[in-house]
Amino acid sequence: MVGGRFQGGLPREWTAEIAGEVLCVGDQVMHPAHGVGCVTCIAVEEVSGFSLEFVQVVFDEARLTLRVPSNKVRSIGLRRIASRSLLDEALATLRGRSRSAKLIWARRAQEYQAKINSGDPRVVAEVLRDLRRNAIEGMQSYSERAVYEAALDRLACEIAAVEGTEKAAAVGRINDLLASVPA
Repeated sequence: MVGGRFQGGLPREWTAEIAGEVLCVGDQVMHPAHGVGCVTCIAVEEVSGFSLEFVQVVFDEARLTLRVPSNKVRSIGLRRIASRSLLDEALATLRGRSRSAKLIWARRAQEYQAKINSGDPRVVAEVLRDLRRNAIEGMQSYSERAVYEAALDRLACEIAAVEGTEKAAAVGRINDLLASVPA
């Protein structure tokens, strides 16, 4: 650590304790709601008479630029992208047996959305695993398909960023894994 900032862009194993760690310009980061982006600027600006440090993150896919006060980075869940070992755990989760809850869909949808927005790739993989049976059979409702697609997008973005591949290749890899597991 130099000058209060972590050196190197190596992905670290994600835990709630390191979400919101100090970031550097050039770091690839994962935002729970927007996906993978890149830190382009860390600067101190004056807002309403207060001097605040902002972290600017650009999300190319969504054509979005987000400026977050550095003291809010932890609370919104902004973190460096996951390590390869953490993604391997997430992919192993996809191979597991789906757990069907006996709750009504509206309640399950809320829980699934909360899991997707948690930012943990293992938890996002649980959502995909649990919704895969209806996805493969084509028996999903519109809202179930929307939740499934959101989880698939979030996990595929992170896999593509870690492996340096295209998002379409990551989606294909996830779909192949889901299709290979007996329902």
